[in-house]
Amino acid sequence: MKQMKYMIGVDLGTTSTKVVLFDLKGKSIAYANNPYPLYQETPDMAEEDPEEIFDAVISGLTEVMRKSRVAADQIAGVSFSSAMHSLILMDQNDQPLTRVITWADNRASREAEELKENGLGAKLYARTGVPTHPMSPMVKLLWLKKDQPELFKKAKHFIGIKDYVLFRLYGKYVQDYSLANATGLFNIFEKDWDSLALETVGISREQLPELVTPEEQLVGMDRSYAEVTGINPDTPFILGASDGTLSNLGVNAIDPGVLAVTIGTSGAVRVVVDHPVVDPRGRLFTYYLDDNKWVVGGPVNNGGIVFRWVRDQLFSPEKITAEQMQVNSYEILTDIAAKIPAGADGLLFHPYLGGERAPIWDANARGSFFGLTRQHTRAHMVRAALEGIVYNLYMVMLMIEGVAGKPKSIQATGGFARSELWRQMLADIFEQDVNIPESFESSALGAVVIGMKSLGIIDDLSAVKSMVGVTHQHHPNQENFGVYRELLPIWIRLTDELAGEYDSIADFQRKHPNPHARIAEED
Repeated sequence: MKQMKYMIGVDLGTTSTKVVLFDLKGKSIAYANNPYPLYQETPDMAEEDPEEIFDAVISGLTEVMRKSRVAADQIAGVSFSSAMHSLILMDQNDQPLTRVITWADNRASREAEELKENGLGAKLYARTGVPTHPMSPMVKLLWLKKDQPELFKKAKHFIGIKDYVLFRLYGKYVQDYSLANATGLFNIFEKDWDSLALETVGISREQLPELVTPEEQLVGMDRSYAEVTGINPDTPFILGASDGTLSNLGVNAIDPGVLAVTIGTSGAVRVVVDHPVVDPRGRLFTYYLDDNKWVVGGPVNNGGIVFRWVRDQLFSPEKITAEQMQVNSYEILTDIAAKIPAGADGLLFHPYLGGERAPIWDANARGSFFGLTRQHTRAHMVRAALEGIVYNLYMVMLMIEGVAGKPKSIQATGGFARSELWRQMLADIFEQDVNIPESFESSALGAVVIGMKSLGIIDDLSAVKSMVGVTHQHHPNQENFGVYRELLPIWIRLTDELAGEYDSIADFQRKHPNPHARIAEED
């Protein structure tokens, strides 16, 4: 029998599934990225098709095995990362009653507000570490119970997208502590389904997946899928954890004071502490990585998806030219923005195009430009949009300081990390040194590290240190952060001032929906 030399990391993302084959030193050998649409038939909807995601997983596994030409008996294991807060209702025949309701779906906003107003939200947060927001599957279940009671009654199981994929492969419902933690139904101090949350929603623990650690292994994959993918059916599939916690692990941000900043479609700011802590004001999440590592931070809805909006709505001619020239259209826009000085000549942008989680936790939040004059150009608008995304992340960092202390350094990752302009902008606004790890597929690498520990290949998660190099380092530019120090207080005050009108404009938009809204968006 050949010596096992490789691990596969599968990252179930919001707009695509990435599958990466690594050697046992953490080097990427083969890569596949299969996108799928996000269905948005109303302003607050954000759903995916579970079958499309499952197909993306199977296609990705098949592709990396084909590309790498690695023998099946050289694969030590396959380990998973997954986007948080997804919800699927399953019937008594184990068939989906719904599509995947994603974290970005805001239809439970009224239920979230009710929980905040009656004080129950604060009690649940103190037990679960999940802020009261429509992203939470617990809040989504309250909405479905009220809005679609017959559908709710038909459901035998309530699961997430990774649970669905593993059920298709292994015929059982299991969920790791990390993803369970993100449902709002999991008690972080007892490491079990929370009795108050279950009572609030009106479901039983039997309707939820079996809880297991991130190192849990499944073997005996359905042979039909084993044949398609080229993976041995007895190869262990390790549960892994949530994408946010694994991103910290995958960029080597697991020591105290090391801040991880991620911007992909959405974004997050996170730091690791050695025990579960909660924010007195309920603004930060606390998610399980392992018994001695808990990830505290804040997620933002509006990361790269805002940049895509800028590209598609403000620069469509440039987009077409870029595609014809086979040049990355985002690079063209960052080049345009780089010609504008820091602060965009006083143009500010609030990037709340899809509501917002941290730092304001308002599903009705909406985006806006402020300070526009005739002297401002589209280039200024690009620069302001990029800066607005980072201002928002900076506000999350200030909250984290309150419970975990001031950060010592930043590990930055995600699609934005490929942009030199964005990396420098992050260093200037945060006034911190910024390091960019070699592998931007940090969640997949983090999943693999969990898998390697589960299989006994490594003894401790700290082994990731030898796997993560640095491709770029950026230091704050004093002239630039001087400008940002003037603008940030204005931006923050505006955030507070506009908050009073978000409900009104959101209600108007729901009353008068856009008949030309696209049914689905693809990354």
